[in-house]
Amino acid sequence: MTILGFRVLGPLEVAVDGQVVPLGGPKPRLLLAALLLQPNVVVSTELLIEVLWPSSAPRSAAANIRTYVHSLRKRLADSDPALGERIGSRASGYILKASPAEIDHIMFGELAARAQAALGRGEAEAALDLLDQAEALWRGEVLEGLPHDHGWGAAVARLTELRLAVSEHRLRARIELGRPCEAVAELRGLVTEHPLREELWQQLIVALRADGRTADAIEVYETAEKVLADELGTEPGSRLKELRASLIVTPSGSPETVTRPTAPVCQLPLDLPDFTGRDVVVGELVELFRKRREQGKPAIAVLSGAPGVGKSSVAVRVAHAVREDFPDGQLHVDLAGTSSSPRPPMTVLAELLRALGVPDAGLPRDLAERAALLRSRLTGARMCVVLDDAGSAAQVRPLLPGAGSCAVLVTSRVRLPDLAGATPVDVDLLPEAEAAALLEGIVGAERVAAEPECATAILRHCGYLPLAIRVAGAKLTHRPGWTLRVLADRLRDERRRLDELRVGDLAVRASVTLSYDLLPMSAATAFRGLGGLGSVQFPAWVVAALLGRPHADDVLDVLVDAHLVELLGSDGTGEPRYGLHDLLRCYAVELRAQDVPGKARDATKRVLEGYLALALEAAGRLPIHFYGLYRDDTAVQPGLPPGTGQLVEDPAAWFAAERHTCVAAVSLAAELGFDALAWRLAAALAPYFDQRGHQDDWLHTHAVALAAARRSGEIRGEAIIQRNLGQIQLYQDSYAEALVSFEQSQLLFDKIGDPRGAAIALAGLGTVLRIKGDVAVALEHCHAALDQFSAAGDPHGEAVARIAIGAVWLARHRFAEAERWFTEALEQSAAIGDRHREAHALKRLAMLRQHQGNLAVARERVDRAIAIFNELGDDHCVGYANQNLGELYLHSGDLAHAQLLLVNSLSVHRRNGDRRSEAEVSQLLGELHEALSQPERSRTYSERALALWRELSARPQESALASRLQESAEASYGKPASA
Repeated sequence: MTILGFRVLGPLEVAVDGQVVPLGGPKPRLLLAALLLQPNVVVSTELLIEVLWPSSAPRSAAANIRTYVHSLRKRLADSDPALGERIGSRASGYILKASPAEIDHIMFGELAARAQAALGRGEAEAALDLLDQAEALWRGEVLEGLPHDHGWGAAVARLTELRLAVSEHRLRARIELGRPCEAVAELRGLVTEHPLREELWQQLIVALRADGRTADAIEVYETAEKVLADELGTEPGSRLKELRASLIVTPSGSPETVTRPTAPVCQLPLDLPDFTGRDVVVGELVELFRKRREQGKPAIAVLSGAPGVGKSSVAVRVAHAVREDFPDGQLHVDLAGTSSSPRPPMTVLAELLRALGVPDAGLPRDLAERAALLRSRLTGARMCVVLDDAGSAAQVRPLLPGAGSCAVLVTSRVRLPDLAGATPVDVDLLPEAEAAALLEGIVGAERVAAEPECATAILRHCGYLPLAIRVAGAKLTHRPGWTLRVLADRLRDERRRLDELRVGDLAVRASVTLSYDLLPMSAATAFRGLGGLGSVQFPAWVVAALLGRPHADDVLDVLVDAHLVELLGSDGTGEPRYGLHDLLRCYAVELRAQDVPGKARDATKRVLEGYLALALEAAGRLPIHFYGLYRDDTAVQPGLPPGTGQLVEDPAAWFAAERHTCVAAVSLAAELGFDALAWRLAAALAPYFDQRGHQDDWLHTHAVALAAARRSGEIRGEAIIQRNLGQIQLYQDSYAEALVSFEQSQLLFDKIGDPRGAAIALAGLGTVLRIKGDVAVALEHCHAALDQFSAAGDPHGEAVARIAIGAVWLARHRFAEAERWFTEALEQSAAIGDRHREAHALKRLAMLRQHQGNLAVARERVDRAIAIFNELGDDHCVGYANQNLGELYLHSGDLAHAQLLLVNSLSVHRRNGDRRSEAEVSQLLGELHEALSQPERSRTYSERALALWRELSARPQESALASRLQESAEASYGKPASA
């Protein structure tokens, strides 16, 4: 297996299996650096131009970038052909695809995070090992030797600051492990480099004190005091002063220590013995509290999250972890914010003050006075206060300290953005590994190991929600006779799932109800409507459509702040994406069943009509002229949802973001009886599916759409869907099915008097017949299609028909006739600005020149075609063009380029399910490896091609390849044995 490494923590390097790959001149290196700083993200061509030519870019900048990308791909492919695919082209720019383990600055960040979590758990030895690994990744300054673009400043500064933080953590770990002498020398160097960083002075003093060198520690403090006064005009911070106060030299020379009194009160609930995971969030909170304590300032953190996500458990775990840091006591109070009667601050203040020793007679009667008394009591104390289940910021505000070194943990189901000075912390679902560990800890490792697949299913049905996992685990624990399969099967049915997730007083439904009951009416209505859309992601306009309003951002904000709707991130258009947790969706579906059916259906219909309008608009804006019909111009077109016009300015990005939701919407429309919406939406998706090669989605949506069109009796709809089905069936070599679909489509278009639609179906029929070898009838159909396109005034269709006619002549080896038709198609496409069809004509002319033996001209034609396909973002056609170019390189003896192109093409064909093209490329790769004297790999590819030809009943190809394999085998047997 190839080991790849991209290195930016020092001079830019790429290493393959330990060998450094030469990257060329400064421009390709700058381009690669820009991609590496944003891995797995499309970096726009405009940004790359700015990086490579910061002052003035040449006119050929975009073309130059394509050249540099090609050069980098080739250099990577020289080490391993598969690596050439790591730099991908997109319509708007380029993307470098790599795993975190392959990029040093990503690995550095992950190692640092893991080390910080280990330190938070008190595992100093493990943390030190991780920090040493992280430091070893650095070989110099970030991208040393390359001119830095101004846009890189934030990323470079972040990495530099993180490196310094890692150094500090490493030294702290050494001190904690009783090895202060190792830390002292490195710390002296660091304070020299960063003299204004008080944390480094603090660590150096601690290290010297731990090493018994109190006098040296005092000297370091005095040096720090002077540096801070000279450079900043300030005194040392409170932490440095505390350290100085601890440095008391006794006659024996060892520092004295001061013991602290034990905590007078500890109200914390039990820290769950089976608490699992959450290392990062616990570590960050512990670090925050300790840092603020050292600064002599109060720390306030608000933990918010969905019902049942484990906010209270995390708060209790953190409070226990910092008990020694806050030795004056730990307070815990339930605010009952989600109950029908949230506790008023006046009552809670009385409880807190009593815990601090204030008798009832001493409690002020005024809220402001009680709050002031609490602040006064907390100011001189080092205490940790847990305020559980807060309902609002107003409920919490009077309970907070005003000064001193206390820590406050607030848990709430809603975000509290109006609680000034608080650090917000979102408590998320458990990662899969941590969820599995929690279930195993409850039911036992043996039961989980006996049925691992069922355990995984249980976790999936629980949605990795800690409360749900605990309920499921408790059920299994109290039913030792059950197998895990029993519970997994019972949870599979979404309609029963919430009933199953209940045991004793633990119940997911009851927990969610507390949050739902607090919603205003409009937010509750929207929540129920979102449940009816299925397990999909959605943008903000969907909520407005459900409510029948132009905008509903305020309602969506309420749902997000209540953690009933999750903000999942932003899509390629920059639009935020939202979703419902599966268990919350099940709850919403239950509630929606109680709504007035007509109103619920109308709400969903508005969403589906919005998706249809956006899909039609986006399809019309795609740069490729779709050869087919994707809309019914005789029907009334739905209007775009208010405020969504900008979403489809980049149509490909919109389709990419909404593809899965739109596919689900087609099925949803059919299920609800909106048959016209079902087939019209499916047809509107076809241009994008064709451009990007999403053939499974194409087949699925059109199977649903065909049934819907037939149910609704819409002949035009059935004709359009049959034509599109014929095209995808043709792509996947299902020739019998494609023939039927095209024939049915033609008959239906003829029935409603649509000559253009009939012509499109006729051209498809011609293509199928040509591939099946019935070239005479194919030619008749193609000419008939050309005549009908001409009569309908469709020049795009005429260009398609001319290419189809030329392809028939090429199949008959009538090269002069083929060239005439291809040339006419090329000229017509150029005249009408149809770049996509122009590229197809160029590709066909390349095939013609290849047949004629003129490989140089053929390569030039197919190179031009690939450039256009790349420019248009047509990955599907790029795969086919790469096949043509790879074959040309093979026949001209350039085997390295041929291998790269053919391997890339093969992966595209396999992904698209195109078995004919897969057979052709496999056969070519067999020839290539034979030329490379690699007989085993040659035979593997050739036998795969032979099997595919047999599946396709392609007798001539099968016979020819079988004969060649037989001759090769006989020649091999005939060779003398090697000595």
